[in-house]
Amino acid sequence: MYIRRCALKFAKWGNSIAVRIPAEVVAKLGISPDEDAQIRVTGDHSFEVTRDLRRQDAIEAIRKLARPLPPDYKFNRDEIHDRGMMRRENQNKSQGKGQRAR
Repeated sequence: MYIRRCALKFAKWGNSIAVRIPAEVVAKLGISPDEDAQIRVTGDHSFEVTRDLRRQDAIEAIRKLARPLPPDYKFNRDEIHDRGMMRRENQNKSQGKGQRAR
């Protein structure tokens, strides 16, 4: 992919320097303001910017760990809550079995 030379503008951003990327380059690369990037100095007066794919790689690794749910599975928040309440009630009952009322 060839993009004609574009002049970049440096700007002060807090204690750092920001580089404004021309709209033509943004469109060709398909990047958005919330993406992560890595910068590497390649010479005395040059640098290279690449997408930081570590976040996407981590998300993909997590997705590979996921197990499919049965086709007839339906999420029921009330049922899950009820099971948790029943479990806690049973634990409370078992803790109180050895104690006698005075």
